[in-house]
Amino acid sequence: MSNLAKNYKRKKISFNKGKGSYLYTRNGAKYLDFVQGIAVNSLGHSHPKLIKTIYQQSKKIWHVSNAFIIPEGEILAKKIAKKTFADYIIFQNSGAEATEAAIKVARRYFYSIGKPQKNRIICIKNSFHGRTLATIYASGSKKMTEGFGPKVAGFDHFKFGDHESLKKKITKNTAAIMIETIMGEGGIKVIPDWCLKELRKLCNKKKILLILDEVQCGVGRSGDFFAFEKSKVKPDIVPIAKGIGGGFPIGAVLMNKKVASGMTAGTHGSTFGGNPLAMKIGSAVLDIISNKNFLINVKKNSEYFHFRLNEIKQKYPKIIKEIRGRGFLIGLQLYNDQTYFIEKLMKNKLLTIKAAENVVRILPPLNVKKKEIDQALKIINKVCLEYK
Repeated sequence: MSNLAKNYKRKKISFNKGKGSYLYTRNGAKYLDFVQGIAVNSLGHSHPKLIKTIYQQSKKIWHVSNAFIIPEGEILAKKIAKKTFADYIIFQNSGAEATEAAIKVARRYFYSIGKPQKNRIICIKNSFHGRTLATIYASGSKKMTEGFGPKVAGFDHFKFGDHESLKKKITKNTAAIMIETIMGEGGIKVIPDWCLKELRKLCNKKKILLILDEVQCGVGRSGDFFAFEKSKVKPDIVPIAKGIGGGFPIGAVLMNKKVASGMTAGTHGSTFGGNPLAMKIGSAVLDIISNKNFLINVKKNSEYFHFRLNEIKQKYPKIIKEIRGRGFLIGLQLYNDQTYFIEKLMKNKLLTIKAAENVVRILPPLNVKKKEIDQALKIINKVCLEYK
């Protein structure tokens, strides 16, 4: 009997080794892993540079309190600031922590300028921003909040794509609009670039903040370092996690100078956030992804994957409704419940995972090889052919 709580519905399989795009069971069965920890292993399993980084840093120092200067964190923060819109960064350990911190940063900013009443955050209904108490209520999902009352106040919601509803939700107490640039759990729904531009204009007009949650879609997964980059929009706050650690727990909230002014000493903290080992790994991941050819290859290979998936969709129009997403954040929307389809993919040694709206979520490592994409396409085509 397992002594683990039953809060996860686990598949009856385990793995004892991973290499690149593949996972291996104890009996040697080989699976093509297009879950990758749910967009966490940005460089696949057991990347040699990350192994080397962990080994070298672990011999020096793993953890030291944030009561002291941590040079490894200073270096990573400088790299991120140089590459992005951000002037300041607070390091965390996960996406939920980063999003929770983003909420605190927004509220604290208005408090610091003498407007504490501006504390409400507007989010898309049935989005996903994490599993802490505040973030489940930010997500606006009945399923996620059921049984966790009393309600955490301070969040308002609008339906995806309902711009008029969004405008009506803005009041004198609104601090920020917070959305995922590409909705992950919500069904791999991309916020169009024109929409991001209008959101920025709206926030400017109403003098509120724009928070773009890039925990799942950021750090190269969209084909750009951030999914919002194509829109040329500059958000005020961006939480990131998942891919920046390449499999190691790291989160961060990025912010511009204006909003960072409210985060004075003692306003936020994290015991493990920004530890030297995590910072060294984050730097190694960022160095690899920042290579000029890396994202070019992500775009090229992901465009090929999308093109071929659309060919399969045309071949099986009664099974596949839509190919969603951008880069290597891909959704295969089916007409029927996707559970059986995912099980069949798994029986054929391809691992994928669910998202809302009957979507099969496909999340290969960013450095996936073309032959591995072809292998996945072959399996998807086979499952469609046999689908009943």
